[in-house]
Amino acid sequence: MEESSYSEFPKFHRRRRQCCRRGVQVALVGLVIAALWAGMLTLLLLWHWDTAQKLKRLEEAAARNVSQVSKDLERHKGDQTAEKSQAAQMLQVMERIQDEQKRMQSQESELSRNLDGLRADLSNLKSHSLNERHAALDSLERLQEEVGKLWMELHESNAQTPGVMLPPTLPMVPTAPATVPTIAPTPAPTTVPTTAPTTAPTMVSTTAPTPAPTTVPTTTAPTPASTMVPITASTTVAPLSLSSAPGSVCNTCPEEWIYFQKKCYYFGEGAKKWIQARYACSKLHGRLVSIHSKAEQDFLTKRSNKRGSWIGLRDLDIEGEFIWMDNNPLDYSNWQPGEPNDAGQGENCVMMLGSGQWNDAFCGSFLHGWVCDRQATC
Repeated sequence: MEESSYSEFPKFHRRRRQCCRRGVQVALVGLVIAALWAGMLTLLLLWHWDTAQKLKRLEEAAARNVSQVSKDLERHKGDQTAEKSQAAQMLQVMERIQDEQKRMQSQESELSRNLDGLRADLSNLKSHSLNERHAALDSLERLQEEVGKLWMELHESNAQTPGVMLPPTLPMVPTAPATVPTIAPTPAPTTVPTTAPTTAPTMVSTTAPTPAPTTVPTTTAPTPASTMVPITASTTVAPLSLSSAPGSVCNTCPEEWIYFQKKCYYFGEGAKKWIQARYACSKLHGRLVSIHSKAEQDFLTKRSNKRGSWIGLRDLDIEGEFIWMDNNPLDYSNWQPGEPNDAGQGENCVMMLGSGQWNDAFCGSFLHGWVCDRQATC
């Protein structure tokens, strides 16, 4: 039995060793598994901690972003409020501007109406003034024509009744405003009865306005014998322009006037009597033309009315003693054969025919042409 027990002991020992070995292996395996689980738990804890940190950072960033967004929203709301207030102010300003524009338009329309009314009143006043002036001028012209007619009739009567002497000139009444000078007639030569010699005056023509002459009857004062010359004597002086200076060239004429040899000429058209033509030239600041040379006559012949024109030659003072409007005696003549003849009811005014020759005619006749002259200016 003891041998059997001794023989079974190694087997038991071997089995025990195997059991211990398996236990160790199992323990090792358990330790390894525990270590693996511990590692996995550690990794899980680390991952969880890292995730928690990331989540925390994300929450902080989100909080900061939310705060920034809220601030931006508040600022945007404030900007919108400011913009709304500015828009409201702009609307108020626009309304005020519109109101001001409406007020200015109403004022402008009112001013325009007032201006139109003032223009209409001014136009009416001007028209009324012009009408009154034209009426006054027409009345004055008619009065002058009547006075001229009466004056010529008196001269005609004087010519038919020797011994009754009348003033030799007809005073001119201005037909223009005081600011526009008119050419008044200069005194004619002193008249005496045709049976006595007369003095030939020495005249200087000017373009400046001269006052109306003061006529002195010659029947009460005898003419001194020392100043008498024969009636055929000529003591004319060449016309002199007050606007000329030594060495200057005076060739300036008004519009519609024609220049020739230091004088300006105007060729009028329209039926007029001699006295009417005289006043027409006076209104143009000239006088009926005076002709003193053949060259001047040829110039006028080319341009004058072919149906006849009045010129400034007349013998209204003394029958047969023709005097020009510039108060110079007759130093050049171009009479038609048989003229002057003082035919019919008396012919004391001279006309220029279409041929250029002269003819004494009745002063009350109507001619379609008349010629004025005046000195040219420098």
